[in-house]
Amino acid sequence: MRLIWLALLALPLSATPVTLPAVTFTKDLAPLVFEHCAPCHHPGGVGPFPLLTYGDARKHASQMVAVTQRRYMPPWPPERGYGDFKDDRSLSDVQIHLIAEWVKQGEKEGDPASLPPAPHFTDGWQMGPPDLIVRMPRPFQMRASGTDIFRNFVLPTDLKETKYVRGIELRLDNTRVVHHANIVLDRTQSLRRHDGEDGHPGFPGMDVVTEAAANDFDPDSHFLFWKPGTVLHPEPDAMSWRLDPGTDLILNLHLQPTGKKESVQAEVGIYFASHPPTLFPMLIQLEHDGAIDIPPGDRSFAVTDDLTLPVDVDVLAIYPHAHYLGKLIEAWATLPDGSRRWLIRIPDWDINWQAVYEYRHPIALPKGTKIAMRITYDNSASNPRNPNRPPIRVRTGNRSEDEMGHVWLQVLPKAVGPSQEDPRFALQEALMRRRLEKYPADFLAHYNLAALLQTRGKLDDAISSYRDALEIEPANPTARNGLAAALLMEDRLPDAIQQLRETLRKDPEYLNARYNLARALAASGDLDGAATEYSAFLKAKPEDAGAQAGLGSVYFIQHKYSEALPHFERAAALNPRNADVQANLGTVLAITGNLPAAIEAFEEALRINPGHAAARANLSRAQAALAMRH
Repeated sequence: MRLIWLALLALPLSATPVTLPAVTFTKDLAPLVFEHCAPCHHPGGVGPFPLLTYGDARKHASQMVAVTQRRYMPPWPPERGYGDFKDDRSLSDVQIHLIAEWVKQGEKEGDPASLPPAPHFTDGWQMGPPDLIVRMPRPFQMRASGTDIFRNFVLPTDLKETKYVRGIELRLDNTRVVHHANIVLDRTQSLRRHDGEDGHPGFPGMDVVTEAAANDFDPDSHFLFWKPGTVLHPEPDAMSWRLDPGTDLILNLHLQPTGKKESVQAEVGIYFASHPPTLFPMLIQLEHDGAIDIPPGDRSFAVTDDLTLPVDVDVLAIYPHAHYLGKLIEAWATLPDGSRRWLIRIPDWDINWQAVYEYRHPIALPKGTKIAMRITYDNSASNPRNPNRPPIRVRTGNRSEDEMGHVWLQVLPKAVGPSQEDPRFALQEALMRRRLEKYPADFLAHYNLAALLQTRGKLDDAISSYRDALEIEPANPTARNGLAAALLMEDRLPDAIQQLRETLRKDPEYLNARYNLARALAASGDLDGAATEYSAFLKAKPEDAGAQAGLGSVYFIQHKYSEALPHFERAAALNPRNADVQANLGTVLAITGNLPAAIEAFEEALRINPGHAAARANLSRAQAALAMRH
């Protein structure tokens, strides 16, 4: 008996699936379908048919068995045990067996009394009425066939004051043609000039590059990304991002022809936070696209990348990305003690189901941790997603028939020690230096490093990095303008003026360079030249408070008080919370004899900044002068 007992213990507990008792839709299937299937499969959803009733499920019963047993549906690419994510839509083995058993037993409906309430899906905005809605000026007309289309649409926000955003929601009138969408912020409206250049709304391109300061980590701090079936979650107000007046949203759509002519129209709902953020995440990218050169027939071509963290971080979310040849995506962290922490593993990558995955609990990684990724590609004929028959050599590129390999992480860097510097600066510098190790001739990496060093006050190093960038792209006006701004900060006025004039010679419409040239000329004493440049700038951007105040200051120094006054008044109206502008307005009002208005301006300056010495002194003088009149 002892031997028989031991043999029984050695048998697997579940060698074959057991036959379940009677399985019905109302009691067993409906809870599962409502939670895992209905979010996409409902009227107006991205699924091709609804799954909200017994009739719906019975009509598609055999299809449900087939796609769930292959784990094609519900779509959830990450492998369990390699990251714990929110909104996990995957089914357990038991749930998959339950669906099959329901069909095997004859697709019984069950007792209607045991049916749980069906989920409710609104036809309107999922997150409620937005605070602001911006939309494409007119629909984009798509051709019937051909390759994928990457199109960018400029959506002006027309804000009058800075807002902070806790969430965005994209609504499309034709989800059939949209594979995914990204939103990029253009704070300088530099991309407007490309809108409609080819005679159609928007402009082409997969990757959108905008001009931004090195400390503008938002929106490069959040995944502004949409995919069919995306679960929408607003951020907490503490992690909102800044949206300034004069900012355009650039809606980047990946469109796929359907075999017939289609049109698509989109609108974006924006939800404002009640206060500015107190938590400041950023996005970091692991990639090695420069190494992608996949021979035909190669089933296991791989690229890797890594980054050693210069600060402690909490990892909040992850977004892997590859195209059709991507097969296996892995990302992990090796901690300073040598232990490994998995971030994600996707064993069967499918570009059609890419998504942002948010961790159920943030992953704490200390300084010195090495984060790494490895992406393996299959360029063989046995890869059913390979778009090329027979396979061809595939290199990196923006087209879907090219390849990419990225893993993006949203992290919350932590400040440690006595330094009060934003820890994102150290992380950004590590990213740029790592990129230059991979790509020494990368213009953008040199430029971004220069802008970052300039923000950190390392002006000599910034100037050197700007010059490195210009060695690669001598005609680039953005880099030359950045170099001039750094020279201006070092009071190297002749050099700065020379660089700015060269920038405007190459691109006369580059307004930032014109603004900087006005500042440089004013600082060098060429007031007439400064007035000319400020006036030209304001002709194009009359709502710029800094330029209005700058021209007012030039006229003030020239003792042209009546000409200075309207510019200070306009600057104060555009930027009423600037104490210096209010104080300068008060001074000009006092000189031109309007003492009551001058007193109001000085008092407003002191309300904004009670320590403003010039406003306090001039307020006393204005009050005394007004008293003498009476």
